[in-house]
Amino acid sequence: IVTKQQIMKTHNKTSVLLVEDDAELRNTISENLNAVDYKVYAAKKSVEGLDYFKKYDIDVCVLDIEMTGIDGFALAAQIRILNPDVPMIFLTSKGLLVNILKDFEYGVDDYLTKPFTNEELLLRIKAVMHRVEKKDPFTYTLTAEKINIGRFVFDAKNMLLILDGKEQPLTRKEAALLKVLYDNKNDLVTRKKVLKMIWGNNDYFIGRSMDVFIARLRKYLKADPNVKILTVHGVGFRLVVTEPVEINA
Repeated sequence: IVTKQQIMKTHNKTSVLLVEDDAELRNTISENLNAVDYKVYAAKKSVEGLDYFKKYDIDVCVLDIEMTGIDGFALAAQIRILNPDVPMIFLTSKGLLVNILKDFEYGVDDYLTKPFTNEELLLRIKAVMHRVEKKDPFTYTLTAEKINIGRFVFDAKNMLLILDGKEQPLTRKEAALLKVLYDNKNDLVTRKKVLKMIWGNNDYFIGRSMDVFIARLRKYLKADPNVKILTVHGVGFRLVVTEPVEINA
């Protein structure tokens, strides 16, 4: 039997996107995951769940298949465009083989047939996260140096972007992407190079995922108009850092 304390040691604030249209089940799952220190973004509908996925850094998705409107299959397909690597667990009340096979066609990592226990869901989340960590293609090593990027201080080792003492935490891939762009500051770095260095692959779906990370970095950096990430359409990106012009009186 896995104790609450053992489960808590298996992750460090893992963020879970939960999309379930049954309010009672959604609340129960959220409460149970929150109780062992997971960060839960709970949505009633697929549209809301997709918005959460775009806004937050999600580690694992738990998706109900049989929802009204956009079902779990369609939601999974949209999420896969944004991030082809995020692990998914499907919830279904149908244990028929045909449905299970269809689940795996959509890239699901695991599934649970309702009803299920809280302990079973926790163990499934732990298992899919472990599989993802083992196959993580991340190849770019972050250094311990602190870098000045315009008004920002980029603490690469601790994955922090600091402006006027305010810290913006970065994900591992956000930090690596910013470091690659900085190492090629004011020069073009190709999409292919970035994808190979950070994701280990340069296929279409991973490329779409990278675009989401670029958008996040632009949002973080917009406080300094002298720092911009420019897109060279179809080719790559340039981190442009311009020095403010001093006007002598």
